[in-house]
Amino acid sequence: MSTAPDIKPSANGFIGRPQSRIDGPQKVCGRATYTSDVDLPGMLYAVPVGSTIASGRITSLEFAAAQAMPGVKLILHRGNVGRLYRIPANSFEDGYVDEQRPPFEDDVIRYYGQYVACVVAETFEAASAAAAAIKVGYEVAKHDVSATLAPDQESKVQSERGDPAGAFDSAPVKIDETYVTPTETHNPIELHATVAHWDGDNYTFYETSQAVANHRGTLVQMLGVPKEKVRVISRFLGSGFGSKLWMWPHSLLAAAATRQTGRPVKLVLSRKMMFQNVGHRPVTQQRVRLAATQDGKLTSVQHDFLNHAALADEYTEDCGEATPHMYSTANLRVTGGSVKRNVGSPTSMRGPGAVPGLYALESAMNELALALKMNPVELRLRNEPGVDESNGLPFSSRHLVECLKTGAEKFGWSRRTPEVGSMKRDGLTLGWGVGACSWPGLRFSAEAIVDLRADGTARVVCGTQDIGTGTYTILAQLVAEQTGIALDKIEVGLGDTALPIGPISGGSAATASVVPAVSDATRAAIGIVLSRASAAEGSPLAGAKAEELAFSGGRVHRKGESPEGGVPYTRILEAARMHAASGSASAKGGFDDPLKKDWSIHSYGAHFAEVTWEPATARLRVSRVVTVIDGGKILNPRAARNQIEGAVVMGVGMALFEHTSYDERSGAPVNSSLADYVIATNADTPKLDVTFLDHPDTVFNELGARGIAEIGLAGIASAITDAVYHATGVRVRKLPVMIEDLLAN
Repeated sequence: MSTAPDIKPSANGFIGRPQSRIDGPQKVCGRATYTSDVDLPGMLYAVPVGSTIASGRITSLEFAAAQAMPGVKLILHRGNVGRLYRIPANSFEDGYVDEQRPPFEDDVIRYYGQYVACVVAETFEAASAAAAAIKVGYEVAKHDVSATLAPDQESKVQSERGDPAGAFDSAPVKIDETYVTPTETHNPIELHATVAHWDGDNYTFYETSQAVANHRGTLVQMLGVPKEKVRVISRFLGSGFGSKLWMWPHSLLAAAATRQTGRPVKLVLSRKMMFQNVGHRPVTQQRVRLAATQDGKLTSVQHDFLNHAALADEYTEDCGEATPHMYSTANLRVTGGSVKRNVGSPTSMRGPGAVPGLYALESAMNELALALKMNPVELRLRNEPGVDESNGLPFSSRHLVECLKTGAEKFGWSRRTPEVGSMKRDGLTLGWGVGACSWPGLRFSAEAIVDLRADGTARVVCGTQDIGTGTYTILAQLVAEQTGIALDKIEVGLGDTALPIGPISGGSAATASVVPAVSDATRAAIGIVLSRASAAEGSPLAGAKAEELAFSGGRVHRKGESPEGGVPYTRILEAARMHAASGSASAKGGFDDPLKKDWSIHSYGAHFAEVTWEPATARLRVSRVVTVIDGGKILNPRAARNQIEGAVVMGVGMALFEHTSYDERSGAPVNSSLADYVIATNADTPKLDVTFLDHPDTVFNELGARGIAEIGLAGIASAITDAVYHATGVRVRKLPVMIEDLLAN
């Protein structure tokens, strides 16, 4: 159970208040409609057929028997799928895909499970039976799904300063270790799904999407139709963890099916397909070399990483993203490269790059502290940079030192004895470990419309989406903060490309992106009310100028006076015979955000982990985690705490359980079910203590809010593996920690 964050509520009490989610009642009562819940008249059902080899070529496709089965309406394959296009270039604004190849573009098989056909039938059962009846002939070629990565192409330098090699060679204390993270598969409970409907002229897609605007942009390009003829809707999402950021080929199969049948088509992936066709975090292999003086000052940091990638696509897991700005050193080099394998395309998974990257860097920092015989917290404190040394820019807000000190105090770190196996409790051996974390402050372009209605309600709309993190609630809080209208009187519209364009729900960027747009749109709506106030019938504000007035508590009043002496804004709209005062606004952002030219913008944090080890039964458990996060202003502490707690539990899974295994013989993911892919459960959840520092980053936006969804997963695995070493004396550098590793000691 977490302690309550020490967050100061705003003046009006809507920002900084632990607020229950306004969409919660819909979800717990079953009224929230997810994609696979959509039921349209005349619905057909589609089931893809996946290849049973990982490399080769299709030589024959026998589907006559399947076509003759009852209820089968269409079997899609290369010969009849119709023209599908590739996008010219990935763009966050216009369309982005990780798997570039449209389905059925050629007969070449590049990974196990690649779609080779798709059955469309009156029922899901009929489609499934027909899909099983299709026979595919193959010319089989050699495949490679091995997890050991040797570079087959030159790595690229991503950041460099000074002479890291020379400084490393001459240093009195140094470490040189390699860390490996496995393939991890996103496993949101909600399966990927598409419901596509073509009415003869326009397409409507209900999608499991973390980015409806980007999804539409991709569909427009790959279907070759005008933008105005495609609408994408995603009202509710059962999480995605990054796998639902970009469009995958099954959306195009549904589009082709509805286009050819003229009826709505629902396509829901199986859990097995989730392991094959919609991305994963790739294997990473990272060599980290650190050098320091005897008193713990870093003199060299070298971080060289590789990740596996699909044969036909490019993907880089940017493991060195945080390394250049994390600690102070005059000499640094980060390189990265990819190694091709017969696997489906990797994709973003919660905290892409930084999560595996900080596992390696923070593990290396802990090993360096051991070599120095130094407290690992003190080592980090001694290497705190004054500026971002990768570019010389000042930090917009950086409180990593406070995170480390606060976390150490709350955890009781001063009681740690450094000797392996030296700490005991209730007959168990304790291990304590630490890891720091960071995540970039990101924001993307957003537009919003706010209506202040004459009936006392308000409506705010933006074409972003809520992936389960509380975006519906945040938008309502932003409007309530400026107007004083109660949350239960604010309607929020999201998840539809018919609404003003919104940001992706990824990169911990959605909240920071919508803050300026919604705030400005609310101010614009208020401005209209104020401009009409002096003309309201019977108004005590008659003759007042708009600039002399204020709007608070749902009332318009003179500045400096109590709202109670003013007029309900509804009276002003009624007198003006207006249904609503409507304001709109937009905000710009992106990876080329102009702010990044002047500031280094990141969130920071620290994790302290405790494990218990019982050698007699080989039982290892994460028993306690203290996390302190510097994420700027926390708009909703309840939702924020939920994000960090979920990320920490996911980190327990990363450290101790999660890994996807590929069969070397067939190339198939073999543990492709929730029975065989082990994740952390309630029984594995440690005691959690989450604290947020309250340091608004007003350089970033007016409320000072940065994203926090990913940062809670970064760094936690290194804290756990360090605790494992402290308890057992076994240093595990290849995740997940296996009991076999510990018994081998």
